[in-house]
Amino acid sequence: MSMPRHTLTLWRIAVFIAALVPLAYWSSQVAINAAGPEPGRYLLLNIGQGILWMLLLTLSLTPLTKLTRWKGFTLIRRQLGLWTLAYALLHLFCYAVFILGLDLSRLGSEIVRRPYIIVGMLALTGLIVMGVTSNKWSMRKLGKRWKPLHKIVYLVLGLGLLHFLWVVRADLEQWSLYAAVGALLMILRIPPIARQLPKFRQLIKRPGRAHA
Repeated sequence: MSMPRHTLTLWRIAVFIAALVPLAYWSSQVAINAAGPEPGRYLLLNIGQGILWMLLLTLSLTPLTKLTRWKGFTLIRRQLGLWTLAYALLHLFCYAVFILGLDLSRLGSEIVRRPYIIVGMLALTGLIVMGVTSNKWSMRKLGKRWKPLHKIVYLVLGLGLLHFLWVVRADLEQWSLYAAVGALLMILRIPPIARQLPKFRQLIKRPGRAHA
């Protein structure tokens, strides 16, 4: 399925704006004093969940491309991946400002009290590695090693879910939803199942053809 170039450009712009909307909303809630008694923690937690949204959306693009054959999903894969990294860096910034008060000497005691910070930092490191190598120069330089390197996205997803689980262990309902979506996306990437996705698209089309 192909679309005119200008339509694809508009699609990328729409995705860019959509990625900004949650940040604008959370910021507006803080600005109007509707973010509760701890606006810094409000931003920290919501941006943290935003990382998972972006990561799951990024991982959904390959199955969606196989199902629809629309190159628009492939076109925004790098864009969403970089947005995932941007959200992660904002999450780190919020932690440094609102939790540590920019006092890095507190980091050691914080890690002892909250070891899930280490898990989050490992996930961020993986996102940074993928972010700095998500360009044509890196693809040429790394050659066949580029794809295996970017498979660390699966490790990043696991670390991100573990980090979030550790944070909200008293309330598993929301975490379970993220974990279920992540598990489904991993299942859809299993080679025998992934090969069936284009056939599933044909099965969907057949009833319409028969009706016509």
